[in-house]
Amino acid sequence: MSAELNARIDAKREELVALTRDLVRIPTVNPPGDAYTPCAELIGDWMKRRGFTVEYVRGEGTPGDSDRYPRTNVIGRIEGRGPGPCVHFNGHIDVVQAGQGWTVDPFEAVVKDGRIYGRGTCDMKGGLAAAMIAVDAILEAGIPFQGALEISGTVDEESGGYGGVGYMAQKGYFSKPRVDHVIIPEPLNVDRICLGHRGVWWAEVETLGRIAHGSMPFLGDCAVRHMGAFLDRIERELIPALDARRTSMPVVPEGARASTLNINSIHGGLAEEFEGLPSPCVPDSCRMVIDRRYLIEEDPDDVKREVTGILERLAAERQGFRYRIRDILEFVPTMTEESAPVVQAVAREIAREFGKSAEYVVSPGTYDQKHIARFGHLKDCIAYGPGILDLAHQPDEFIVIDDMVASAKVMAGAALALTGAAG
Repeated sequence: MSAELNARIDAKREELVALTRDLVRIPTVNPPGDAYTPCAELIGDWMKRRGFTVEYVRGEGTPGDSDRYPRTNVIGRIEGRGPGPCVHFNGHIDVVQAGQGWTVDPFEAVVKDGRIYGRGTCDMKGGLAAAMIAVDAILEAGIPFQGALEISGTVDEESGGYGGVGYMAQKGYFSKPRVDHVIIPEPLNVDRICLGHRGVWWAEVETLGRIAHGSMPFLGDCAVRHMGAFLDRIERELIPALDARRTSMPVVPEGARASTLNINSIHGGLAEEFEGLPSPCVPDSCRMVIDRRYLIEEDPDDVKREVTGILERLAAERQGFRYRIRDILEFVPTMTEESAPVVQAVAREIAREFGKSAEYVVSPGTYDQKHIARFGHLKDCIAYGPGILDLAHQPDEFIVIDDMVASAKVMAGAALALTGAAG
């Protein structure tokens, strides 16, 4: 059975390339959320032609959703020959902005030297296309399976996933009894299984001052200087402490096995949108967004207390120091057990395809597994797909066609195993 299935996937190589190129040529850039609907409809039409029941789900009321930029998701389901588990393949259709430094058109999907180049080829339209072709090969071969197979194309993963998997998980689309196993074909390298991700806490810290004329700063209170004092404490106290922590989670790359804190943005003084000459004012506000990635061994409340503790000590020690802090987003670490059915099914197929054991890894950043675990309460979920992790969000992003074909074989074999139909 596996030999026949693999032969069919090999024969679909050009179809896989064409499907990936069609997806990449729709510039679903997020933000703001361009072209979500036509991309979802492309996937939905493809599934309808193969007998899927297709539904479009708009993430109404989620961040960024509007009539101009609707958060349009698509999900398709095809039933097997009787009751049984459902295997769901989920891929996000949004991509980050192209940015500078490309040597090819980022939305032309150029094929060259066995690769497809373009924004979203690696992260993760190539993986989604591979999953679609994997399911198509099963259906075309007429291999009997129990339960159901599902495919979804969802939005906004690059900005937290609230209008996509987050919204749908709250509506029950990623929970039992509807779904039993989920594979997300994110680009974690074709011979790896990603079990989960580190935790994340984003927060905005604002230091407050008093406005005055810039020629007489002694009459005001500079919020930027207060933020500088906070930054100094972070550099001297917090970051060295985080560098010393290590996790047992198999996070890649190696540097991400420590706790980390990044300054995502900082602004003080005149409003960002101002383009003329600045006025001479003492800034009365300075805002900074911190990006704290933490380990499964750390308590989320302690993670926050480390930051607020520095702020409170400064308020007690530094004259005029006042601050505000607000949460932007937070997700706890998640890691599926290696013994979970979906992990073992994919691991067996990787061993069969590549002649070596799968490597188990954890992602340094989050992806949509967080919503499936948190809202769907579904633990049997992993990320597995083609694509090289380091290429995501880079100029000249590409995906290797051979890797897409190989991953399609792995996903097809795992789907049949999980539905009890593999041979």
